[in-house]
Amino acid sequence: MRFMMLMIPDVYKRPVPEDFVPPADAVAEMGKFNAAMEQAGILRTAEGLTPPIFATRVSFQGGTPLVTDGPFAETKEVLGGYWIIEVESQDVAVRWAVQCPAAQGDVIEVRRIFGPEDFSS
Repeated sequence: MRFMMLMIPDVYKRPVPEDFVPPADAVAEMGKFNAAMEQAGILRTAEGLTPPIFATRVSFQGGTPLVTDGPFAETKEVLGGYWIIEVESQDVAVRWAVQCPAAQGDVIEVRRIFGPEDFSS
């Protein structure tokens, strides 16, 4: 089964400067975590995302798409990155998530990715 682990970083809950980049030591620790998943043969992809100040949202209401540039005033949970892993169960995915070198206040949401077998007749 494939799972997406979604990083919701505490730092993105507040405005960050336009030149924000994660600290080098945090990037290095995350690189070690990613390498461990790669060595275990479970990592399919992993990417970090820029802060919401650089985001653009496309909303769909009333049949007309509305494009809005960030930053956004009402942002409670913002994605900072994600991993896609392939493991045998959600319990195993969660065991990997708890090993992440996350910062205080960060959250990782673990969700199974639909597969073709979920839609068979």
